Amino acid sequence: MPQGIRRIVLDVLKPHSPPLTELSLMLVRDARVSGVNISLKEVDQNTESITITLEGDDLNFSSIREVLEDAGAVIHSIDQVVAGKSFVEEVNLQLEDT
Repeated sequence: MPQGIRRIVLDVLKPHSPPLTELSLMLVRDARVSGVNISLKEVDQNTESITITLEGDDLNFSSIREVLEDAGAVIHSIDQVVAGKSFVEEVNLQLEDT
C-alpha cells in the first residue's frame, strides 16, 4: 500500500501553449500518476491561470515540477497534499454567527 503523496493540487501559471489537453497528457506519462484534472481559472493575453489536481501512488513532486517547467509553466502554490494509506478529505468547520 502506498505511503507517499496520493493527491496534490497546484495553482499554476502557464503560457497558452501547450494547450491544456497536451499538458494533461504530458503529466499522465508519469507511471505514478493515475489521473489528472486541469481547470482553467483565468486567461489573459499571454498566460492562463490553472488548477491542476493529480492523483496516483507515491507521486514524485520533483518529476511533476519538471514536466511543468519544461512546458513553460510556473507553480504559484501547492494548495493541497494528501498522503498515506487512504485519502483524508478536508473537514470544513465553520462557526455559526449567533
